[in-house]
Amino acid sequence: MSYQNILCAVAEGIATVTVNRPDKLNALNRQTIAELTACFRDLAAADEVRVVLLTGAGEKAFVAGADIGELADLTASAAEALACGGQALMDLIENLGKPVIGVINGFALGGGCELAMACTFRYAADTARLGLPETGLGLIPGFGGTQRLPRLVGRGRAQELVLGGDMVPSEEAMAMGLVNKVFPASELMPAALKTAGRLAGKSRLTLGLALKAVGDGLQMTQAGGCRLEAALFGVAGASQDAREGCRAFLEKRKPEFQDS
Repeated sequence: MSYQNILCAVAEGIATVTVNRPDKLNALNRQTIAELTACFRDLAAADEVRVVLLTGAGEKAFVAGADIGELADLTASAAEALACGGQALMDLIENLGKPVIGVINGFALGGGCELAMACTFRYAADTARLGLPETGLGLIPGFGGTQRLPRLVGRGRAQELVLGGDMVPSEEAMAMGLVNKVFPASELMPAALKTAGRLAGKSRLTLGLALKAVGDGLQMTQAGGCRLEAALFGVAGASQDAREGCRAFLEKRKPEFQDS
């Protein structure tokens, strides 16, 4: 389908989704959230898509936050509904069943930082800045930031960032575990595409099972997570892709996975 505020292109099993409001620093308004939700639902169902890259248009911003114009006069019920819609999008991305690489090319603030945290992992430009500045507006993060950030960086550091609302440079974000890798800005997308290409060559079944083991396991005790891992290992071990992967290794050739 066509969109007004985002772009979506698919090539060689890799979908690149771009928030395309550079004049607004790619801010998330209601329409953009709705378009991203529709797009990611389509990508979840698209068998030809194996990996997703998520980025922002232009050189200044990944997503610089929510659209402040839509936040100025909210009622409590409208604010809660907006938060629920944003959280639903983040949950969709986090649980897509396919790797989603956040390609953070600039400011990732507020809803933009929450969008990045919903990704499977995050690559950032050395010029990027990340943060949750909502308390400076008399708000709190509403798209899952208070929940995902402590799971990534720990409770104490998360509380410092949420309460203080400070932006942190990408190198500092990497040191605390918020970002996986940092690249010079000109090398960011090529590096993300290289990783996406490597993942696209793997079994889609296997990647989905691995993501489920990690994601669902984090909601369990370690013992429960290990039981889940064993069950999913059983599914993977009985698959045609496991047989093909092992045969290819023994025969010293590249495997040809069938996602089954």
